[in-house]
Formats: sequence, structure tokens, C-alpha cells
Amino acid sequence: MVIEDKIKEWVTEALQGGYNPEEIYNILIRRGFDSKEIKEVLSVCTALNDLNALGFKEKEITEGNILQTKIVKSKEIQEVSKLINATKKEIAKAVMGQDEIVNACICAILCDGHVLLEGVPGIAKTLLVKSLAVASGCSAKRIQFTVDLLPSDIVGVTTFTQNKGFETIKGPIFANFIIADEINRSPPKTQSALIEAMQEKQVTIGRETFKLPLPFFVMATENPLESSGVYDLPEAQIDRFLFKLILTYPKRKEEELIMENNMTLKKFEEFDIQSILSPKKIIEMQEVAKEIYCDDKIKAYILDIIEKTRKKDFPHGKYVEWGGSPRASIGLFIAAKSWALINGRDYVIPKDVRDVAHYVLRHRIILNYKARAEKIDSDVIIEEILNKVGLK
Repeated sequence: MVIEDKIKEWVTEALQGGYNPEEIYNILIRRGFDSKEIKEVLSVCTALNDLNALGFKEKEITEGNILQTKIVKSKEIQEVSKLINATKKEIAKAVMGQDEIVNACICAILCDGHVLLEGVPGIAKTLLVKSLAVASGCSAKRIQFTVDLLPSDIVGVTTFTQNKGFETIKGPIFANFIIADEINRSPPKTQSALIEAMQEKQVTIGRETFKLPLPFFVMATENPLESSGVYDLPEAQIDRFLFKLILTYPKRKEEELIMENNMTLKKFEEFDIQSILSPKKIIEMQEVAKEIYCDDKIKAYILDIIEKTRKKDFPHGKYVEWGGSPRASIGLFIAAKSWALINGRDYVIPKDVRDVAHYVLRHRIILNYKARAEKIDSDVIIEEILNKVGLK
């Protein structure tokens, strides 16, 4: 379609002036423009506006074929967006006031990553994970971590009987979706039983190695370290989680709805959550996420952020013991691409990187004892780094 320069110029100015695409669409409809034509104009102009904000010149965009091949929304992306919205709608039947966390969990699934959720008791950590597991349409198993839980209770065990000889009994780890409830209630030896499963998507029982069903996700909940009877997660394990999410108390209006509906007193089955996705659909969505375009300027921006965590050359740098590892760079890269997909785009902008930075980095920046003594957390460090590092 040939876009009239005048209309294109007007739409671009409107976007830069603060109008959102929906407002512009309604104005153009009232002026008699064709609905399909408006959508195409908005798609191109919104993309141009975002790319100009990255520092691209229009000549670079058009000559580099970015606009034509990397930006205009494809049918696949629209289909993924439809599935994501339907999934969120099902989860909302049971969980209120945690929209940001739900988006982050879906983002982790698109990244084929694991999630650690932290929060005080009673704010729907387990309910959220159970709801997501059902909506995902995958096989799910819940493991309640306790102080006396053994590694063999998770992965399985080899037994011997006179009639059958040696027999392998598989543990609850053999499912698509593992709900590891209160993971830091168990000692490190038990927690470490998940490491091979999370990294290699396989487990070893006795002398045999077994592949786990794909896709495979671990969604773990934990209580804050200030709670009694909890253990620190080993660094090797906590680094396997793509995201660490902090659940906070709901807002007053949301809590009023929770209270009126007696949501915490309902049986889980009463929420009637439907399965929207399936293992096959999730794998297809993950493939779409991999194809999201990330320009070299954005990649450099990601590396600059991670490098800053190691240099410690900023005011709060004195509290950092270790910065982010290469796994942090990979995590931020794939998470930004999936976040763009969730937002209906097939290209990454700096805001995507900033939006997921806390999720990816808060458990990977290791603080020293001075930080703990002065009650400085990693989110303060990350915020300072994001304010100092810009797109070049």
C-alpha cells in the first residue's frame, strides 16, 4: 500500500505529541478514512516512531529493510497475543492484583525459563502458579518442600525386589510444570536435586539418565529470608531461575474484591480455569519469540548494563560482591524479546530491556555483608544502573 505522505506525517506527529494509537484511529475513522488503511498507517508509523526513539534515522530503517521485514505485525504474533490474552483472562478468575507478575510468568514460559516467586504467606503465590499450570494445558505436579524432604522424593529412586529385580520408580519431577512450593523450607542438599533437571531437562536416577517431558518449567515459591525455618538457595541453583519475582500486597480496591468474593476460601476447582494452551502450542510460541528482532544497538545496551554490574563504578557499587554472569546477559536478551512479543511487537525497544531487568538481575547481583547490614537490596543497584546506562 502507498501511504500518503501527508497522512503519514500527521500520524507521526500525533504519536510524538502523546496521542495513543487508539485515539488516532478514532479520529481518522471520524474523518472518513478506511479502517484497514488506518491500521496499516498506524502499524508503520508506530514502528517508525519507536525506531526513531532508538536513534535510528529513517533512511537506516528503510534501506536496511528493517521496516518491511522486521516490524509489521505478522499473523503469528497476532495469534500468540490472542492466546496470551486468553490465558491471562483464565488466571484472573483466581488471582487478582498481580497483573505484572502474571505477565512476567508468561514471559518466562515464552523464554523456556524457570521462575522463583518470593512473598510473604497469603498473597496467592501458590494459587497463581497452580492457575498458570492449568491454563497452560500441561501436565503438572506439586512438590511441597519440607525440612525432611529427600532428593529421591523429587527425582525418584531405584529399588530391588525378588520378583522384579531392579526397578526405577520415577518421582514427581516427571511433568511439564513443576510447582516447587516453599522451596527454601528444605536444606540445600534437597534443593540441589533440581539443578540437573532445570539446566539439562533430564535427571539421573541410579546409573540411568531420563529425559524430562518438554516443555519443562519449574515455578518455585519461597518465603523471605526473614521468615523462620528457611534456608538460602545455593548460588548454582538460584542462577538457573530466569526470573525472580517479588509479590507484594494487592491494592486496596483489589483486596476489597478478594475479600467480597472470599477468594482464599474457595476450592481451586470452583474457579473453573480452562486450559488455553498445550505443550505443542507453547513450543510453537517459544519459536515465535526466538524470531523477534533485536537490533545490534539493543544488544550493546544489554551488554553495557551487565558490564556495569561488574565494574562497580557507581555510588552503590561498593555493595556489590559479584556482578551478573554471561547467563544474565543471555537471560536479559531472551526476556526482552519475549516481552516485546507479549506487547504485540516483533522488535525489541529499550523499554523492553528495562521492564525485565529487575526480574533477570535481582537474584544474580550478589551483595556483600555491608549491603545486608545497611538493608540495601539488589533492586536499588539495578535502578541506579538503568539510570546511568543509556543507549549509544
